[in-house]
Amino acid sequence: MKFPETNRGSRPETEAELLALAEGVIGTASETRPADAVLREVLAGAGSGVRLDAGWVSGAVFAYYRWLGWLEDTGGGVVGRIRRALELDERFQQNPASFSDGHLVARVAPRWVRDEVEVTPALARAWQGHPVLWLRSRAGQGRAVVRALGGCEPFGHGKLVDVLRYSGSKDLFRTQEFHSGEFEVQDLSSQAVGFACNPLPGDTWWDACAGEGGKTLHLSTLMNNKGLIWSSDRAEWRLKRLKRRAARADVFNYRVAIWDGGAKLPTRTRFDGILVDAPCSGLGTWHRNPHARWTTTMKDVEELRELQFQLLRNAAPGLKPGGRLVYSVCTITRSETLEVAERFSREFPEFQVCPIKHPLATGAPATGGKRVAAGGEAASPSTPAEDRSIMILPQEYQSNGMFIAAWKRAT
Repeated sequence: MKFPETNRGSRPETEAELLALAEGVIGTASETRPADAVLREVLAGAGSGVRLDAGWVSGAVFAYYRWLGWLEDTGGGVVGRIRRALELDERFQQNPASFSDGHLVARVAPRWVRDEVEVTPALARAWQGHPVLWLRSRAGQGRAVVRALGGCEPFGHGKLVDVLRYSGSKDLFRTQEFHSGEFEVQDLSSQAVGFACNPLPGDTWWDACAGEGGKTLHLSTLMNNKGLIWSSDRAEWRLKRLKRRAARADVFNYRVAIWDGGAKLPTRTRFDGILVDAPCSGLGTWHRNPHARWTTTMKDVEELRELQFQLLRNAAPGLKPGGRLVYSVCTITRSETLEVAERFSREFPEFQVCPIKHPLATGAPATGGKRVAAGGEAASPSTPAEDRSIMILPQEYQSNGMFIAAWKRAT
């Protein structure tokens, strides 16, 4: 990443100024103050001239954490390490083969990760790459959004024609199409969760860990805005953002409620489907959030594993007989994926594992490779195979990593 031009109107930014901003973010970021949050604060407080190069500062900070495993012997303090990280990042983007598989696997993340994840060269390279931006258009409007925005293309066929990969340079949040709700920014793997839920118009669903509502909005689209979705979260401010997003997208078949994850459910309603998109360690998003590689610990994984099981256990009674319970996490650790799913199946035999048709199987994978089901066997991306659970790895579709499992309530 080259330094931007310094002649920017009345207040030009120098290389030193931009590096100082990046250094300030890195010096402030911590386990409790993620780098992306600090970036927003720092850039919001910077002068308007500096904000013209906010993207460069963000890129420098993310490059620092992406290549942190290579910076131990770099001199020059934080600024020297930022410069070195930028050099490594540019070299990798131009010539990935110049980095050996062994060095990438050894340095890409802390050692504890290898006890939870098979860190293959393909995964290491995916974590070191720059993330792809995925959009979701309104139902049936994918090609219209492609024409309006430019710089994007549909992922696949059928419903997947509304899944768009964006490679343009527009500020999407300022476009008329965004403000009129024609599309949402939503990662491909996050959209896969909605497709795996497969809700029907007229159903009643519960998005138990709704956050700011990305999956609620997708469920509503798949339901043609019919039926009812209960959306809950422990944080009221997230639900307020959900309401704003829903208003922009013309989504109205939902209700919100606070739920702390405990045994007392937010409503007496019984559901045709429940989605538990649980809090997790986020290893599947480490290409987007490299700072988290160096702040997440095995203790975090163990604590989250217990929380995920508790959320499943406490949400399950809200399901009707014959209803469908879907569990998803944007991580790829064994503890938070297969182990949680297997424990739930053991302790709740009235819930039968429900095979899932791979939601992206009819699309063409961005890498042109094979997808790998949770059991480890390879399958053709064009074959609508069914799996007991699905593990989407970051290198398969240039998207976030995601685990999805589902059960059907027998009684």
